[in-house]
Amino acid sequence: MTKPKLEVADVFRSLDASFVAALPAAQRRVVDDIVACRTAALGGHVEQCDQCGYRQIAYNSCRNRHCAKCQAAARAEWMEARAEELLPCEYFHVVFTLPEQLSPLALQNKRIIYNLLFKAASETLLEIAADPQHLGAKIGFFAVLHTWGQTLQAHPHLHCVIPGGGLSADNSQWIACRPGFFLPVKVLSRLFRGKFIAYLCEARDQGKLTYVGQLSYLAEAEGFNCLLGKLRQIEWVVYAKPPFGGPEQVLKYLARYTHRVAISNGRLLEITDNEVTFSYKDYAAGNVTKTMTLEVSEFARRFLLHVLPRGFVRIRYYGFLANSCRTKKLDLCRRLLSADKTEPELINQVQMDSDQGDLSTAPKPCPNCKQGKMVIVEKIVRSRQTDVGAAFSHPAANTS
Repeated sequence: MTKPKLEVADVFRSLDASFVAALPAAQRRVVDDIVACRTAALGGHVEQCDQCGYRQIAYNSCRNRHCAKCQAAARAEWMEARAEELLPCEYFHVVFTLPEQLSPLALQNKRIIYNLLFKAASETLLEIAADPQHLGAKIGFFAVLHTWGQTLQAHPHLHCVIPGGGLSADNSQWIACRPGFFLPVKVLSRLFRGKFIAYLCEARDQGKLTYVGQLSYLAEAEGFNCLLGKLRQIEWVVYAKPPFGGPEQVLKYLARYTHRVAISNGRLLEITDNEVTFSYKDYAAGNVTKTMTLEVSEFARRFLLHVLPRGFVRIRYYGFLANSCRTKKLDLCRRLLSADKTEPELINQVQMDSDQGDLSTAPKPCPNCKQGKMVIVEKIVRSRQTDVGAAFSHPAANTS
């Protein structure tokens, strides 16, 4: 018999009710949604084969952006839009990472610190790329925020995907970067560090930062200046991965990275009443895959560190890909590159290669007779209460 697939929802179901009750409302909502996802608590429908009459129940998704099971549809829609924007050039992947000394402050000031990360990194790329000593072009790119490391500890960083070139100052030509090389990472790192620290000081001076508990010492000028001194003395990590080989590789990257959550269900190896064992890559040891076992409450605590503020945008666009000018500027880029849009067949192929589930909205084939199509014949009314934490009080939430 096949062993049931483990899910983060299974971990959350084993949490003590008192632990969940003590969580902030936003984190309780995430726990509640993930536990209830694709169960009778959220309702659903009954599907029946139009040929053999076979029936099966399909429950609704929670659509919470922190739920691993709910990212396939959102990712497919987003990928289709991005695929139409790809240009026939090398694409580069540049990562900007905040030093670990800032992680505690970031957790207490998520909206402010993460916004500063976007601001400092984007301005750094745009400024260095526009410098004639480097590329001398107006570039475009998008950035995706990840806040976790492989063991779920706080590790805020931005993944930036960038076409290898840009528009000239007068928009008359496409300026390509050198093959295999975009911008010097050391130059990017130094400017990124300077910009972020300057914006951090500005936020401090404007009284926008919160310092609670062990960070209370930062409320004093001496403590904050001590932190700034440490930040100025270390090299900030900015690195560039090898360039993508073509549009297909770019799309495959997008499929894997853009709609991730802190940990995928596929990394869970074992769940007991008290502990969770999962796999992770140890980058410091040459990307060796290892396992880690945590108490259920500690696993939940780490996972919930990465709940984003309500309404926070984690994928942002800059330069000629900015929302205000994207269509017009991309048309110009294509004319200068004599390029057409990405073929729909390529988009479909990448979607089929995805490991996150069926992305199709067409009627599914019957798993029984293999001939008919599954059609909806009955609706199932949701049974979950509307208050946060209802999944822990309603038996239907524990169905699979």
